[in-house]
Amino acid sequence: MAKNNKAGKGQTQTAAQDIAAQLDLKPGQSIELLKALHILTRDGKLNQDSRRKLNQDSRRKLKQVYHLYQFIEPILKELGENDHAVTLADHGAGKSYLGFILYDLYFKAQGKGSIYGIETRAPLVEASQKLAADLGFERMHFLNMSVAESTHADFMPERFDVVTALHACDTATDDAIAFGLEKKAKAMVLVPCCQAEVAACLRQTKALSLSRTPLAELWRHPLHTREMGSQITNVLRCLYLEACGYQVTVTELVGWEHSMKNELIVARYTGHKKRSAAERLQQLLTEFGLDALAETRFKLP
Repeated sequence: MAKNNKAGKGQTQTAAQDIAAQLDLKPGQSIELLKALHILTRDGKLNQDSRRKLNQDSRRKLKQVYHLYQFIEPILKELGENDHAVTLADHGAGKSYLGFILYDLYFKAQGKGSIYGIETRAPLVEASQKLAADLGFERMHFLNMSVAESTHADFMPERFDVVTALHACDTATDDAIAFGLEKKAKAMVLVPCCQAEVAACLRQTKALSLSRTPLAELWRHPLHTREMGSQITNVLRCLYLEACGYQVTVTELVGWEHSMKNELIVARYTGHKKRSAAERLQQLLTEFGLDALAETRFKLP
């Protein structure tokens, strides 16, 4: 009987190690959080039911968040030096996978610092509030409002150290940038999604552009209009951030098999506002017939 018990414990320990290896779990990571995110079953086993879309989406989302954490962790550690309590705003939070993992892996052990999750869908906000309470993640706050509304909400901290936006749709990423500028963020980590605004502008002026320049062939077909709009949007965002005093790095987040919305923009504030970036920004807006955006999305100080 003793041997059987010992063997049972050994098998359990081995199974736990296999799960930890498959999910790349960090020491001290909350198992209850992974259960709540449907990564693990209620009894702590790896959820293998590949027929359930919920489980597939959860595993895929977790992989993206882990990759993103590798970029954010060094920023948090640097900003958290000298006992500084880091404040982070997570825009378009959705189910708050990113916020919960950041809190679990970094903020929890620090014993200081706060995360604010901004989301427009009330049921998701309520679910996140309940989960944070259940896990004892007391320095997580969830607000039911748009990114734009949060920028001027008087109950929010005057400054934030880090702004994140993982797949904040269309202009919500621009609103997150505006929030970061208003709150004098030291860093912004953005994964844009569904950039439709510029594509709509290109579509409206397509006939004029085709008569003016052969470059308009790049977005003559509807599919190309959409893709070109996304590319131009992110280029304009990077130039805008550089013109506002940020050093910008652009890379891919994860493999294309996990997400088609894969571009990662990391901006670190240096205070050096690049005049050349401001000039190129204006030139591109004019070239593509987007001058109106110079007074809205890309208005320079």
